[in-house]
Amino acid sequence: MPKARGVKVVSTNRSAFHDYFILDRFEAGISLSGTEVKSIRAGHINLKDSYCAISSGEIYAKGIHISPYEKGNIYNRDPLRTRKLLMHKKEILKLWSDVSQKGLTLVPLSVYFKDSNVKIEIGLCKGKKLYDKRETIAKKTEERDADRYEKSSGKYD
Repeated sequence: MPKARGVKVVSTNRSAFHDYFILDRFEAGISLSGTEVKSIRAGHINLKDSYCAISSGEIYAKGIHISPYEKGNIYNRDPLRTRKLLMHKKEILKLWSDVSQKGLTLVPLSVYFKDSNVKIEIGLCKGKKLYDKRETIAKKTEERDADRYEKSSGKYD
């Protein structure tokens, strides 16, 4: 039986896009148990308040909540456990240097299936100030209002 092809996004971290400027994006694998994968397939994952940390040359995701699989038994794991991310050593060293020298943050942006493998997209981010958040919200509302007006009247004057 052939493998399923394509990308299916399971969860996105909307608060990360609100709280941070995303400077760069990286794809990483994630080390999971079997019941965690089944729970992710069902969509029971939450990325809010999660972050990534680098220690001893390895990168870990903390704060990702994967609900226990309903039909699982003793093989269910702790929902908030620290999970190891799978990346090349050069990428981890580059991220470590950026985080330590420039004061940037690593934040999980989305979790998706890529050819039946669970992947996580992490972003190298810089925190937004309150006035930056207000500016972003104002731009979005302007665009939304312009689209609404264009849709209703057919023209924008």
